[in-house]
Amino acid sequence: MEQWEYKTMKFKTGGFFGGKVDEYEFQEELNQHGQLGWELVSCFDTSQSQGASRDIIVVFKRKKT
Repeated sequence: MEQWEYKTMKFKTGGFFGGKVDEYEFQEELNQHGQLGWELVSCFDTSQSQGASRDIIVVFKRKKT
């Protein structure tokens, strides 16, 4: 039976009302984890107020060795 391990990360958003993220930095972080065998399985934001985002949460998985 296959077994998996999971990892979550939180990215803070910037800007006066939140919701802004450095796309290059975000992409680089995802690519680094991909090179280590992690697969992105989910990505969502947490609400702050009036539709603004506070954090971006990403969830990765990889086969347990």
